[in-house]
Amino acid sequence: MENTKPMVKDNRKKIDIPKILLTLFGLGLLVLFFLPFVLVLINAAKVNRDIIADPLSMPESFGQIFMNIGIILDNSSVRYVQSFFNSLIITTSSLFLIGVTSAMAAWVLVRRKTKMSFFIFMFFLSGMVIPFQVVMIPLVRLLTILGRSTGIGFKDSLHGILLAYMGFGAPLSVFLFHGFIKSVPIDIEEAAIIDGCSKPQVFFKIVLPLLKPIFVTLLVLNGMWIWNDYLLPSLVIGTAGTFQTLPMAVMFLAGSYLRQWDLILTSVLMAAIPAVIAFLFAQKYIIRGMTSGAIK
Repeated sequence: MENTKPMVKDNRKKIDIPKILLTLFGLGLLVLFFLPFVLVLINAAKVNRDIIADPLSMPESFGQIFMNIGIILDNSSVRYVQSFFNSLIITTSSLFLIGVTSAMAAWVLVRRKTKMSFFIFMFFLSGMVIPFQVVMIPLVRLLTILGRSTGIGFKDSLHGILLAYMGFGAPLSVFLFHGFIKSVPIDIEEAAIIDGCSKPQVFFKIVLPLLKPIFVTLLVLNGMWIWNDYLLPSLVIGTAGTFQTLPMAVMFLAGSYLRQWDLILTSVLMAAIPAVIAFLFAQKYIIRGMTSGAIK
């Protein structure tokens, strides 16, 4: 009679080395990208001499941040509160104009399959590959000429910077909207037209609500760009303009011979907090919006 031994199941899990390496790589990237924010935070809680002496040391107390905030708000040359509301107005207005106009343009280009539509779409895409440094001087001259010829004044004005942001934000927005709208069935729009909807009603009542994921994604991407932008407002508005933005206000803390690093880093932290909060609330829509139009 043969001796049969019961089969013992090996419950030991195999070590997944690629997964461990990928996790370590992700943690390394987290530390790498989070380190600048930590350096700004700990140095915003110091006085200027402590930052120069040892920028990597921990502060004695984080209460210094509130003292630095008080100094910044009391500084009349910085005009931080006014700059904050200027940035808020410019950012929200630009996002509204970029989002609505780009969505309407992409919808027309997708639904009208003509050679002209293809040419216009390629024209929008060309705006994504042209560096800003190539067009910034012609842009300023164009706004100056438009202001003189129309008498409206596009240079050093609010509508001038809004027009500039619409132009630079449209290429990426039209491209992403175009890919997303192609995944929207046209039968929904045809059914709405049969029910008596006009073309504007079809877009605003049917198409636009379906674009919510990609719309929020573009709001976050364009919003962080516009909120933190310094070069375009300095060219269009001017550093001493009425509509001074937050990045331009931070520039006033850096003098010709003296750098007030404690105030500069505190103002950078104050300017970054709204953008970080907006990103945290909208992060679930970013990946969804970027991938929704990938599969038709």
